[in-house]
Amino acid sequence: MQDALPRVAVLASGAGSTLHALIEAQRVGQLPVQFVGLFSDKPAAAALEHALRAGMPVCALSPKGFANRAAHDAALFARVAESQPDLVICAGYMRIIEAASTRRFAGRMINLHPSLLPKHRGLHTHRAALDAGDRSHGASVHLVTAELDDGPIIAQVHVGIRVEDDPATLEARVRSVERRLLVAVLSAWVKGDLRCSPAAIQFGDNTLATPLWLDHDGQLRTGDPQCVV
Repeated sequence: MQDALPRVAVLASGAGSTLHALIEAQRVGQLPVQFVGLFSDKPAAAALEHALRAGMPVCALSPKGFANRAAHDAALFARVAESQPDLVICAGYMRIIEAASTRRFAGRMINLHPSLLPKHRGLHTHRAALDAGDRSHGASVHLVTAELDDGPIIAQVHVGIRVEDDPATLEARVRSVERRLLVAVLSAWVKGDLRCSPAAIQFGDNTLATPLWLDHDGQLRTGDPQCVV
């Protein structure tokens, strides 16, 4: 029965709080998946401890042992491929992935990014949203391509920006909802409601022209988005 579950590999570089949220969602039956491995570029990353406690296989390859980024990615993603994942999740993986590896998993690799893409790619997104005078901020789940935070956007969660916000308070509110977004996307994918390819993202019978959005009840919706916090 376990082998019949969708196979999910996770990439992480840091503390593993997003991985922990995924493990908890699996534990309570919200995500009927098999986690086939945690893969990292940081041998000391705390995410590895979360994975080991959950009984997940782990693999950490430091880039320092390789001649260049392409060589490191080739080695790490060969290990990912050996786990035979149906889906690869970047959950706080902090390296740009070179093109050959993204093509290998085209349509099967997703990333959680803390902004309303295409706004504010890269780092320091909460400060960037405030500096830009944005009225709302949030997080996005998108397909991974070789360009930084540039793949097709699957779904987003919207957070209102308050007059009194600073980067820390805004980050805290985004963090309070961004993992719910990732779990909702994974749940829809497991159920077959969500189907992704480099050419199109389909939800139910519809091909999406704009990203899905997460409502207050944790459901993915189409149409005009609303802020949840």
